[in-house]
Amino acid sequence: MIKGVIRLLLQIFPRPFLIRLSLLINRIIAVFLIGNKVECPVCGGKFRKFLPYGYTKETGRDNCLCPKCLSLERHRLMWLYLKNETDFFCKNLRVLHIAPEQCFYKRFKELSNLNYTTGDLESPIADVHFDVQEIPFDENTFDVVICNHVLEHVDSDSKAMSELFRILKPNGFAILQVPMDTENPKTEEDSSVTDPKERERLYRQKDHVRLYGLDYINRLQKAGFAVSESKYSKKFPSDVAERHRLPIDEIFYFNQKL
Repeated sequence: MIKGVIRLLLQIFPRPFLIRLSLLINRIIAVFLIGNKVECPVCGGKFRKFLPYGYTKETGRDNCLCPKCLSLERHRLMWLYLKNETDFFCKNLRVLHIAPEQCFYKRFKELSNLNYTTGDLESPIADVHFDVQEIPFDENTFDVVICNHVLEHVDSDSKAMSELFRILKPNGFAILQVPMDTENPKTEEDSSVTDPKERERLYRQKDHVRLYGLDYINRLQKAGFAVSESKYSKKFPSDVAERHRLPIDEIFYFNQKL
């Protein structure tokens, strides 16, 4: 029942409304799931299980959405990567976070070492509103750019990637995760497909315009990034990965401007 309600809300309401709604109800829901079987590394919450999540029956997943901070598997993976593999939490950095996720927004904003700016086309928690294909900042402005699950929405991902590379400082890095079919060597896209149901069938969501394949790294490199890829979840013991509910097969891309 809960899975169906969440799927219905995701399908009916726009993201800005859902962001506001979740701020009101997530702490109430968390009380009913208190336990110690799963643990969110982002907020430290411990629960019997996480909530289900997904826009469709095909993409829906059980035990994945933290009821306290609303992190998903990919968010928990990114948090651990930033914490364990980078100086994000300790070095003075200027950061641009595009389409800021709620689980990160307040936590990043409170870090005294970060000069933290958020941006989005329409999000109510964004500091600056813009199209990622035309970013209103000078080149070499930011030490870190975070832009997760955005590129699958834009008409020209090559233009967006070039913009992200442009505003990044030399030696800076970008986290640019996307939905991906790791069984497909090639990204699937067709600009003539405009029917929402067909896009949902082909690209997993009605507002997606492509589904990335393993050639995603080539697109990033073409934009200028030096890319390191890994299945970072597999660096953790299996019991730890399961407790945090990490995405075991997700390929994590660390993108630098050298």
